[in-house]
Amino acid sequence: MKWYLKAIRNYFDGRACRSEFWYFILFNIIFSFVLLLVDMLINLSVLQGIYLLVIAGPGMAVSVRRMHDVGKSGWWLFIPAYNIILACTKGIAGDNKYGPDPKQYLPSFDFEQQGNSKISDAA
Repeated sequence: MKWYLKAIRNYFDGRACRSEFWYFILFNIIFSFVLLLVDMLINLSVLQGIYLLVIAGPGMAVSVRRMHDVGKSGWWLFIPAYNIILACTKGIAGDNKYGPDPKQYLPSFDFEQQGNSKISDAA
């Protein structure tokens, strides 16, 4: 859920890692499906439509930021098959012209520092 909220807050600021982009897509599918079920239960057909209109801006923004993470312009979104390939591609490590690497701000887990001998012995 934190990735979904991060995508909504950041808009066009910087780059979006794969996790942020794909969790945003996943939660959009879940919320849209739930609202569709609610619409069907109350015999109304506007809740899902309103949600999709509200989320269209942040959805476009996180998609453009995902393209920026792989070093491409947001205009690549208009090439249907290639934009999916780019969305699945690992981002450029380090800074690029679109901003700093979003992965450098992710928490990393160093098992050796935590004293977990099973994991450090296996490596």
